[in-house]
Amino acid sequence: MLFETILSLYFQTNSKIVIYMDLEFFILNGYGIFVWPAFIFTFLSCLTLYLRTRSQLQKQEKIFLKEYKQEQILNIQEVKEEKIIKESLSAV
Repeated sequence: MLFETILSLYFQTNSKIVIYMDLEFFILNGYGIFVWPAFIFTFLSCLTLYLRTRSQLQKQEKIFLKEYKQEQILNIQEVKEEKIIKESLSAV
C-alpha cells in the first residue's frame, strides 16, 4: 500500500513537471507573446501567397491549353504518321 502511494505521487509530480515544461516551451521565457504572433503572421502570409500563386498558375494553364492544344494535337498526329512511314519503309 505504501509503495502504491509513493508510486502514484511520483507519477503525479512527473506529469505536473511535464505539463509545466510544455507550457514553458510555448511561453519561450516571456518572449512567446512576441514570437507566436509573428510566426502566425508569417505562416498566414506565406500560405496566402502560395494559394494566390497556385490559382494564377491554374488560370494561365487554362489559357495556354485553349490556345495551343489544337497545335499540340496536330504535332502528335504528325509524329505518329512519321513512325508509320518509318516502319513501313524499314519493312521493305
